[in-house]
Amino acid sequence: MNDWAPIAKEYDPLKAGSIDGTDEEPHDRAIWRAMLARYVPNKGVTGDPHLTLFVARLNLQTTEEKLKEVFSRYGDIRKIRLVRDLVTGFSKGYAFIEYKEERALLKAHRDANRLVIDQHEIFVDFELERTLKGWIPRRLGGGFGGKKESGQLRFGGRDRPFRKPINLPNMKNDFYGEGSAEKRNWSREGTRDWRTRDRDHERSRDKRWPERERSWAWGENEKERDSKEERSRGRERKDRDRKDRDRDRSRDRDTKKPRDDDKHR
Repeated sequence: MNDWAPIAKEYDPLKAGSIDGTDEEPHDRAIWRAMLARYVPNKGVTGDPHLTLFVARLNLQTTEEKLKEVFSRYGDIRKIRLVRDLVTGFSKGYAFIEYKEERALLKAHRDANRLVIDQHEIFVDFELERTLKGWIPRRLGGGFGGKKESGQLRFGGRDRPFRKPINLPNMKNDFYGEGSAEKRNWSREGTRDWRTRDRDHERSRDKRWPERERSWAWGENEKERDSKEERSRGRERKDRDRKDRDRDRSRDRDTKKPRDDDKHR
């Protein structure tokens, strides 16, 4: 635990499948596939990996010209590689964009994520195939992607770092602002303060609880009021029926009395 860090220095599918990097058993089949995979990065890829962006979830009709038009607003582009199928030549929905300057790379990473291109919301991240040792892509069960509904969340990346374990011994960690100020420059690269986010989430949840309690109490009061109104309407209906019956009986008695008088005459 002494070498624990919120951002992965070496990719491990088992740790990536854990919220805090401390799991000992895989919890889904994708982790098993990633652990058994033997992935070798493409040696034919050229360019500086530290200046390259990974762009995914593209529309299959999106072309290199469209990507250049969109991403050139962040800085000068050195190369765009749209990955295509070797047989059909159709796009596979992801690409790699290499910039000339690091400033343009960081700006595109911060502003272009979740941008809509050709009616598709794209995903932007740094290239990890050549920069992170042991990297396993998403198609083999690895990566840092996934959805909560599928239960295949992956942690250890910049946009989804590991959470601090409960049993972690007291040690200074620069990621959570416990080290020197000179080393805490990760937030300038467009990443989020996850400790602040968790604290804000807790506060908002505490604020929502009284509202829920009031709504539940309001629902109970409404039910009680409806039941009382229903009972009162039932009593009024019974009273009206009883009065109508008494009126009919009195009318019948009044009509029978003259007839009896006529008989005695």
